[in-house]
Amino acid sequence: MFPSANELYPLACGLKRSCFLKNVITRPNIVVGDYTYYDDNDDDPANFEKNVLYHYEFCGDKLIIGRFTQIASGIKILMNGMWHNTECFTTYPFPIFLNELAEKYKVGEFFPTKGDTVIGNDVWIGYNVTIMPGVRIGDGVIIGTNSLVTKDVDPYSIVGGNPAKLIRKRFPDSVIELLLKIQWWNWDIEKILTNIDVLFSSDMERLKELCKS
Repeated sequence: MFPSANELYPLACGLKRSCFLKNVITRPNIVVGDYTYYDDNDDDPANFEKNVLYHYEFCGDKLIIGRFTQIASGIKILMNGMWHNTECFTTYPFPIFLNELAEKYKVGEFFPTKGDTVIGNDVWIGYNVTIMPGVRIGDGVIIGTNSLVTKDVDPYSIVGGNPAKLIRKRFPDSVIELLLKIQWWNWDIEKILTNIDVLFSSDMERLKELCKS
């Protein structure tokens, strides 16, 4: 039986190095879908939130992660609280230390913000990846080890490097279109397991049949 989405440590072998993230999130400004997991080879993966940096509620930004996404150890997700105003003569953030200045120089007006950070469904994020604020990562993306993601990533792309650049698309555009159409990650787990042989293949004809069902 496939583990429940509400299980904390789901690995069949019993190891507690991976956890389903939605079950450990405490911050209201982080939203994670079912079956997305984080693997940590140095610490309890339930401590995932330590990797989400500069995420202050007064900034108003959210971290949104889809379903069935796989996140390796060492990830760092930087949120909008990291930004300083670079258009002024000083970058020093005086308003965070003085209330009257905080009222005058409000976040989102004086301090830059790039909005929510969104990581799609069925994304594989490799070891020691850093993601910058406001980045949107499409469904089915693969991000290589030690990458720095500074810009949006199109669905089903493989990216890597510092800064991360497109290496190649995982599939032809026609296949990507079908995958985005069926959105298998939104099926219930029984339907997914029923069709697992197709999802674990590269058989275009069987994928087309799924689109008809």
